[in-house]
Amino acid sequence: MKKRKAPFTELIDIMAQLRSPQGCPWDKHQTHQTLKKYLREESREVIEAIQENDPEHLCEELGDVLLQVVFHAQIARENGEFNIDDVIRGLVRKLKRRHPHVFGKIKVKNAREVIINWNRIKLKEKSLLKK
Repeated sequence: MKKRKAPFTELIDIMAQLRSPQGCPWDKHQTHQTLKKYLREESREVIEAIQENDPEHLCEELGDVLLQVVFHAQIARENGEFNIDDVIRGLVRKLKRRHPHVFGKIKVKNAREVIINWNRIKLKEKSLLKK
């Protein structure tokens, strides 16, 4: 019996196949620049689905946004810049860093304190990036 791939792995493989020499001419032609309008459009559609309070529509539109993320990561991989694993690792590090009340020793009393702390951490990160 053939083992099924995890859905995310299958998605990554499909995008690589679409961009391969034997893949889809339209997908192979795309760049970060040409895809910007689609990311904007799909993000707007997610917001619309939220406003409609339509879970089925929201699920579909989140998939479309995820496609954009995977598409950009595939292009970056092909360019030798980064890959989807780098995107995920960076996000994991950021979530842990910005949630020290969960993954560290910081204590917070409520959501307001979380926001204050989050903004403080974000400002510190931005100032370190400028150096």
